[in-house]
Amino acid sequence: MHINLYKGLELFILFILLPVSFLIEYPIIIKVIVTLIGFIYILILSKREGVLKLKLPNKQFWRPFWKNILIKLCIIMIVTGMYVFFVDQEKLFSVLIKKPQLWIMILFVYTFLSVWPQEIIYRTFFYKRYEELVKNKWLFIFINATLFSLAHLFLGSFLVQLLTFVGGLLFAYTFQKTKSTTLVSIEHAIYGNWLFTVGMGEMLAFPGAD
Repeated sequence: MHINLYKGLELFILFILLPVSFLIEYPIIIKVIVTLIGFIYILILSKREGVLKLKLPNKQFWRPFWKNILIKLCIIMIVTGMYVFFVDQEKLFSVLIKKPQLWIMILFVYTFLSVWPQEIIYRTFFYKRYEELVKNKWLFIFINATLFSLAHLFLGSFLVQLLTFVGGLLFAYTFQKTKSTTLVSIEHAIYGNWLFTVGMGEMLAFPGAD
């Protein structure tokens, strides 16, 4: 009982209070320090619970995984492509066309320095640490997606909140089925890199073509 209360308080501080605090105006250096403390704390717990070990997913998951990814990616490409075309046509594939080297660098940085840490924290660690607190798996997926969206609150965009919530639902569902950091990271990287490619990278705080 006491352990669950501690974990609940821990979850509240790390995944709710910390990201919401970024909306308050206080020195950036303090925000950086607080974030680093939280990140180090999660790393220590992750190492202790063995979630940092690289494990290849079971072979049974690969074929249905790619089938599902292709279907979802096609839908995402159509919806986001139409959005950029009608809202800001000049940005459509702008980085890819105008600055291909920057585009390649963004894909590399995002995949390995953003996606992987996010999935370690918000899926692998989060599930390992807190899954037992919520018995209903669908409710847990919803909570996970909501908190994942909350982590992007500092970007100040409703569209980003919506996209990260939907993405959080997809990623949490994939992890729920496979328990694979590798597979969910691949999925996350594919969708995210498409957003940068189609012209929606600036809203995610990545450089554009201008």
